[in-house]
Amino acid sequence: MTLVTDALLVAAGAYVVLSVVILYRIVRGPTMQDRVIAVNVVGTNTVVIIALFAAALDSPGVLDIALVYALLNFLMSIAISKFTVERGGVM
Repeated sequence: MTLVTDALLVAAGAYVVLSVVILYRIVRGPTMQDRVIAVNVVGTNTVVIIALFAAALDSPGVLDIALVYALLNFLMSIAISKFTVERGGVM
């Protein structure tokens, strides 16, 4: 393993730790909007983690998975936001 590979894996580990910390905001968020943003941040961190692993392991095919996951994350955020507005919440 080279220095670049190690650096990419350490960065991926840092994003995993950040995602675990943000899980607190998902569970204890005072408003629905806080929870939606926290879920979106965790989804974005997941995309970054997958991309870092793809770069570290030199497997560009995994980037397709990251792209599909990013699109699903975006659609999920829109769906939750629409549900919140229809329930009477203000976005």
